[in-house]
Amino acid sequence: MARRGIPQSLVDSVLRAPQQIVREQNGRVAYQSHVDFGEGQIFLLRAIVVDTVDPAMVVTVYRTSKINKYWRGTP
Repeated sequence: MARRGIPQSLVDSVLRAPQQIVREQNGRVAYQSHVDFGEGQIFLLRAIVVDTVDPAMVVTVYRTSKINKYWRGTP
C-alpha cells in the first residue's frame, strides 16, 4: 500500500463496504470500489483477499484505471 501510495483508510473502507465482491482464481476474492484519489479521476481500488482462512488475509491492494476490465455488470 505504501509503495503504491494507497492510504490505509481507503483500503479499510473498501474492505468494510465494497461496492462489489468478485471471485478470482485460486480461491481468492477481489473487494473493489470506485474511488476518487483526489486527482479528478475515478480509479478502481481492488483488495485481493484470501477469505478461506480465519482471519481473512489481504494479499495485495492496487488501483487501476481499467475499470471495465475488472468490474462485473454496469458500473
